[in-house]
Amino acid sequence: MERTGLNWLTQAAPDPEDLRAQWERTGLGLTLLPAGRRWDVLAVPGRLGRPALDVLDTAPCGPVLTDSGEDHVSFLVPVGTAARWIGTGVRCAGEGTWIVVPHPGRGSRGVRWLVPPDGSGRLNDPVLLELALHEEAAGLGGW
Repeated sequence: MERTGLNWLTQAAPDPEDLRAQWERTGLGLTLLPAGRRWDVLAVPGRLGRPALDVLDTAPCGPVLTDSGEDHVSFLVPVGTAARWIGTGVRCAGEGTWIVVPHPGRGSRGVRWLVPPDGSGRLNDPVLLELALHEEAAGLGGW
């Protein structure tokens, strides 16, 4: 699964083969990838995103990242979602933005996968994500 996830992630790069070679040589396994090519990213506060992931995790979900302190949880969603998303406290990364992505099989001090890519191309369903976020926000009394 690690290899297929790696292959899938590198396809977002302008030069996938160069990225794969560079990524394999780096000690940390972190790289920058453009959002808006294969996926967009919705980053939500960790106190909301982590429980929302638990709700989503009852069905197959797409890749999900977090930072070292779990201050933010980032969901990879279909291209175009960032441009249409309306929500308080959600940071959107779409076309023209770049995000830090860890190697799917290596740990990192800064960013890590909560749900690594499996190579299938599955992304998080924005409608289900929105419902999970609303459910969790209601439980937090508005965040």
